[in-house]
Amino acid sequence: MTHSSDTTVAVVTGASRGAGRGIARALSNCGWRVYATGRTVVETGDEAIAVPLDHRDDTAVAALFARVERENGRLDLLVNNAAAVHDELTGPNPFWEKPIDLVDILDVGLRSAYVASWYAAPLLLRSRAGLIVFTSSPGSVCYMHGPAYGAQKAGIDKMAADMGVDFRDTPVDVVSLWMGILLTEKMREVFGGDPVGLRDFAQHAETPEFTGYVIDALFRDPDRAALSGHTLISAELAQRYGVTDEEGRTPPSHREMLGAPRTPSEVIVR
Repeated sequence: MTHSSDTTVAVVTGASRGAGRGIARALSNCGWRVYATGRTVVETGDEAIAVPLDHRDDTAVAALFARVERENGRLDLLVNNAAAVHDELTGPNPFWEKPIDLVDILDVGLRSAYVASWYAAPLLLRSRAGLIVFTSSPGSVCYMHGPAYGAQKAGIDKMAADMGVDFRDTPVDVVSLWMGILLTEKMREVFGGDPVGLRDFAQHAETPEFTGYVIDALFRDPDRAALSGHTLISAELAQRYGVTDEEGRTPPSHREMLGAPRTPSEVIVR
């Protein structure tokens, strides 16, 4: 089954909860045809297509993009969001006192993003203006949750920079996007008995859907190519495009508090 060439097509990985689920829902609200992957299938929006998928399985990933090609003939947007986030990721202990499984984020989170991009690239090149977005965080430059998390985020930012080089002179752009503090379902539960605390926290946080609306605006930016290969802050892009969350707010950038994205070197060694 094929669909109208006017419908933009997206794959959002890791969309069963949190940021990925919100991004998929927002893109669906903006009229995208969204394939939302996750090990647990959940509804992400009326138009999103939930795809059960473990991103450790390269064969399953290949099958996903074969399906996208079969049903659409191209891909316009890949959002690499899937990551193996361990329940004990946060906390004050040094890395050797946390479970060794935290390192799985380098498999599902870094390697998996490379694999998805590899399979997506030929389809994105068929788009008039393809885009890859990696979801990242200031943990790539500051200490956040320990070395496994930091290495994954730094790797994602560098991967975006290097893929931007490979996609030069093509219709495809690549960015890494730092999200802010996310007001996820899990975070709302933490403030379940404290509505005032939740309200105060929300002033500095982003809804999961917010990033999706920013990505939609970025995709439609006619000057987007100038940003390719760079790491960007979602809240700052929102100010540039006039994007707000569902309550009309533009969440603040945490650049001054947590650090600034690194600027890639212009040197290219082949």
